[in-house]
Amino acid sequence: MPCSERNINRSELRGDARKIFNPKTTIDMAKEPRNVDILRDRGKTFIVVGTAHVSKESAQQVATIIKEERPDTVCIELCQSRYETLTKKKQWEDTDLLKVIREKKAFLLLFNFLLSSFQKKIGDRLGVKPGQEVLEAIKTAQDVGAHIYLADRDIRITLSRTWRLMGLWTRLKLVAQIFTSASDLETIKGTEIEKMKDLNVVESLISEVAKSLPEVGRVLIDERDQYLSKKIREAPGEKIVAVVGAGHLPGIKKYWDKEIDTAQLETLPPKGKLMSVLKWLIPFLIIAIIAAGFTMAGRQAGAHMVKWWVIANAVLSGLGAAAALAHPITILSAIIAAPITSLNPLVAAGWVAGVVEVFFGRPKVKDFQALAKDLGSIKGFWKNKVTRVLLVVVLTNLGSSLGTFVAIPLMLKVLAQ
Repeated sequence: MPCSERNINRSELRGDARKIFNPKTTIDMAKEPRNVDILRDRGKTFIVVGTAHVSKESAQQVATIIKEERPDTVCIELCQSRYETLTKKKQWEDTDLLKVIREKKAFLLLFNFLLSSFQKKIGDRLGVKPGQEVLEAIKTAQDVGAHIYLADRDIRITLSRTWRLMGLWTRLKLVAQIFTSASDLETIKGTEIEKMKDLNVVESLISEVAKSLPEVGRVLIDERDQYLSKKIREAPGEKIVAVVGAGHLPGIKKYWDKEIDTAQLETLPPKGKLMSVLKWLIPFLIIAIIAAGFTMAGRQAGAHMVKWWVIANAVLSGLGAAAALAHPITILSAIIAAPITSLNPLVAAGWVAGVVEVFFGRPKVKDFQALAKDLGSIKGFWKNKVTRVLLVVVLTNLGSSLGTFVAIPLMLKVLAQ
């Protein structure tokens, strides 16, 4: 069942709260902050609350509205996996890193951790747990006996769609932008976070993201606006309180009366044809260049070309693994694997190194338990054995890719002599 469709029934909730549901709302929109909207559909009332995800005031506001309105259902901007991450402390302990590597999802998981780290840093600065307003919504919904309805798209689908729709340059810009933003967090203030709930500020921020990274803006913002709008409208009950990030509030209103195909939004786009061609074309060209060296320039020239190929791939791949603070045997495996795997589109040096790192530096339960703390700093990514494995995969692959592009001009130089 898609996470967004999960409906947590009253039988799953703690307590035996009793109440009479009333579709009418007591909210006075003339006095309510601009981050609250009342929408209606088919006789149902929807109170949509836009929040800042690391704000004490947002958490308090959410709890107050749910207690006063006592809705049939509380919609939250989570999918099943994110819900379990927030509510189940041991969720990460079940992560199978070998499966992550085998399914080529190491970078996606690392990217997810990076986003979590970014949010956690803001929360630490303000003394509030990231997602506190969602936890408050869940707890208060349990107290009043309301359904909890998960309205967001599966985070894995969102990240996968984002990644596949981005080109290499856009991917690099996105990661660089996250690291750059993280370095500016020391100066952020609580009042600045609260300003995020002002719709004009949020709309301008979204506009900037969409302008510089249109693929990211479309998938992370516009598509999720559509998805949330449709899922909130489908929530059971006559009175629904929906708790969403303030940045989604304008989009939810925009798509409220439109037909949305959620199945299409849950479909992964096909991998780019250019990349599919290049991953086979580049190894073929490299083999052709080396063969030309042996036939046109002689055995010695061909041997020199092979030497440059091995050195460039081995050294840079090994440096990538070393940069991730990999086990010495992992570094050696990266050095040995890179010149071979770079010619095989079905295998990558990072995958080999990642498997070896799991074997020799296998993360323990305490590493999974320490994830929440370690994600609070860049240093923690290297300290924690879970994220270190992912860094080994990503940095080794990056080194191997650089080695390929460094080796090609060196080999052509030998051929031209």
